[in-house]
Amino acid sequence: MASLKGGDSNKSVGNDKLMRKVLGLGYWVQGFRCFPWLVVSFFLKDGLNVNPSTLQILQSSANLPMVGKPLYGLVSDSVYISGQHRVPYIAFGAFLQALSWLAIAISPSSISIFTISIYLLLSNLGASITEVANDAIVAEMGKQPPSTKKSQQPSSSGNLQSFVWIASSIGGVLGNLLGGIFIGRLSPQSMFLFFSLLVALQFFITISVREKSLGLPKNPSVGIKKQLSELSAALQKPEITYSISWFALSYAIIPLLNGTMFFYQTQYLKIDSSILGISKVFGQATMLLWGVIYNRYLKSVSPRKLISTIQATIAFLMISDFLFVRGFYRQIGVPDTLYVVIFSGFLEVLFFFKFLPFTVLLAQLCPQGCEGSIMAFLMSAVALAFIVSGYLGVALASYIKITGSDFSGFPFGLMIQAACTLLPIFWSSCIPDYVKTKDKHKD
Repeated sequence: MASLKGGDSNKSVGNDKLMRKVLGLGYWVQGFRCFPWLVVSFFLKDGLNVNPSTLQILQSSANLPMVGKPLYGLVSDSVYISGQHRVPYIAFGAFLQALSWLAIAISPSSISIFTISIYLLLSNLGASITEVANDAIVAEMGKQPPSTKKSQQPSSSGNLQSFVWIASSIGGVLGNLLGGIFIGRLSPQSMFLFFSLLVALQFFITISVREKSLGLPKNPSVGIKKQLSELSAALQKPEITYSISWFALSYAIIPLLNGTMFFYQTQYLKIDSSILGISKVFGQATMLLWGVIYNRYLKSVSPRKLISTIQATIAFLMISDFLFVRGFYRQIGVPDTLYVVIFSGFLEVLFFFKFLPFTVLLAQLCPQGCEGSIMAFLMSAVALAFIVSGYLGVALASYIKITGSDFSGFPFGLMIQAACTLLPIFWSSCIPDYVKTKDKHKD
């Protein structure tokens, strides 16, 4: 009997390691997606000569496939392919990404804005499907009771979320670093080709893995109609509905001016692309550090308090951007490049700091069996929120008459941004003020 238990224990440890390898690769590639997207920004600006508003519209519209994540989640939860309902979707999403980036890579430099938009939409469709399946695995494993065996490495709530967060951050650091280094040395097409080959490699590795070897909990297969009913029932729980609504609105209410800031830094300040790459590396490094800090010290902190603090910090750094555009830091001897590397890089990723504590909370609130649907619904709501935020930013830029050569109204726009960012804090009571813990198992 003891040997049987030991065998089960070794098998569990092996499953956990393989599952972490699959998720680690998936989230690492997800983080590395910043590599081609950094190139896209410069390609649109310098190759296709788009203006700030057009750039932001294209970047925001490319996120439209993310809005369909609840559908992908429902299909992933309900439709099994050869007895599997996570790994095949990860592989299919990787295939779509490889195909779309390869199409961009072999297209002529005179590619139309419409054509590249279609390819970018296809790429994000693949990324969305892959992310839904990966997030569902994390949510499923996060609900498992922690092991009492010291020899095992349990995927308890919070630990696995931190692990994949760190994997994604490492991918982001490397992607932005390589992007900043090679963007002026290699053609955009060659960089797009490199990423397409990388995602193709992920595809071939993924299809070689059998889902049963990951040790996922065995949930009964149900039809899409029943799964939709369960999702509807879950969303009727006030703690889930209010939390997701607040989280999405905390992004949607902010009129983002990312396209304007990109043009301001590259056109007006003439900051080199390598500096922007280093800035993004610094930001991704802080995300990596955040994952470690949260996992070690902040998992027991109230989600409401932690998320509200992050929201207030975002507003504070937007005010700092206002001072930067007004030339305040330049006057006191801080070089523009130093500010861009540290503060701009940090602000860009700070928007995503809220995800880690929030997804841990939501995984705990999520009913058994519809983890993929709930997490997909969250990401869909956030994707829609970012699209709304981007379009509001375009409207704001138009209202205050910002162009690719006239940034006189930019400081005022940044102050409006900061004010809008503070508003959700007044309704932070929508987030549960506790962290649900699992009962400890007795030996």
